[in-house]
Amino acid sequence: MVTEIEAKVIEAKKASITLASVSTDMKNRALEEMANALDINRQAILSANVRDLEAAEKAQRKGELSQAMVDRLKVSDSKIDGMMAGIRDVIHLEDLVGRTMSSLELDNGLELYQVSCPIGLIGVIFESRPDVVPQIMALCLKSGNSTVFKGGSEALNSNRTIFNILVEAIEKVEGIPKGAFQLMETREEVMDILAMDPYIDLLIPRGSNSFVKFIQDNTKIPVLGHADGICHVYVDDEADLAKAYNICFDSKVQYAAVCNAMETLLVHEKIAEKFLPKMAQMLEGASVELRCDNRSFEILEQIDFINKLVRAIEEDWSTEYNDLILSIKVVNSIEEAIEHINTYGSHHTDAIVTENKKKKKKFADFVDSSSVMINASTRFADGFRYGKGAEVGISTNKIHARGPVGMEGLMIYKYVLIGNGDKVADYVGPAAKEFTHKELNKKLSDVITENKV
Repeated sequence: MVTEIEAKVIEAKKASITLASVSTDMKNRALEEMANALDINRQAILSANVRDLEAAEKAQRKGELSQAMVDRLKVSDSKIDGMMAGIRDVIHLEDLVGRTMSSLELDNGLELYQVSCPIGLIGVIFESRPDVVPQIMALCLKSGNSTVFKGGSEALNSNRTIFNILVEAIEKVEGIPKGAFQLMETREEVMDILAMDPYIDLLIPRGSNSFVKFIQDNTKIPVLGHADGICHVYVDDEADLAKAYNICFDSKVQYAAVCNAMETLLVHEKIAEKFLPKMAQMLEGASVELRCDNRSFEILEQIDFINKLVRAIEEDWSTEYNDLILSIKVVNSIEEAIEHINTYGSHHTDAIVTENKKKKKKFADFVDSSSVMINASTRFADGFRYGKGAEVGISTNKIHARGPVGMEGLMIYKYVLIGNGDKVADYVGPAAKEFTHKELNKKLSDVITENKV
């Protein structure tokens, strides 16, 4: 017997076949309807979010929910503006569906085309952050992927309101298949979704380290994402210190509760005594707790205004705080900084501040992270800021997609071979024909008639 949850997933899977062939114009019209609907229904969204925040703040006081989770839950007018801007940016992105990636002549009249296509049915499981719904729905719609969403109970009202507003807007556009986007709401449905490997082609988890790790460990479905966001900024002895102060402060303080915020500051020993006191004063002014190795502690303990100063322990180097806490270590070389990053980091985002060109290249070459920043804040590691319109997540994987993943990470490809009665038997035996394997500069859409809805 098919359960209600399985029925929803099967419906979305069937809709994915139709959605894959919807025209670009139709998808863009649906995206514009989505953005307009968010604007028109602002008050409904904000009211729903207030109900979630009231419950979340009670849970936070009881120790059942972290402050970072509460911060991520908040929706404001400016956040709604950001949701709308993200959707409209997706409208302007190239539609990658049906793009010819390569074309090859196997023999005269026998041509092979590699063509991009949607992955199919995407499962998105996320905690807090209701803005995940419009971000991912926009990218999945434009890339022709159906989507099953499962948000956390702490954002139940916000997620439901935003989801219903968006789906109603999409269904105004004739030709978009109904049922392509589904919302799951109960805690039990998480395990059901993880067992849906016959239907769901890719899972994207968004949430805490333990949450993402749980998803990765409990499903056969491929998972795109990262468990940790342990990001570093290394201030070199040849750094422009004015740049370094701005970059480090922005990387930690601009928004501490996110995966691309700096968690460890590495400082070259030659400039540590000059750089650290002012940097610590700036961070102290923003209520950042400093967890220092022995050398940085010795420098900063002499300063009267530094109150939030403790000694770091080994665990600090591999901790994602998602809070106003920063570990600091003094290193004797760029090599030691790189070694520390590759040992303790999570291959997410790491930055160097230096004016030395050779060191810039060395850091970029040897730091094994999905985003490497040179004289720029780690907070730039974001799909919207990378020009992807929005992002489905940030991946530290080394296959399929890496870094902030936009629409290209929701695409795969297929091969289309066009012949004229050709058979393999002609290429076997003493009188076998030979393959030409000649590259072509042709598009499949120019060879066969497009058949889009």
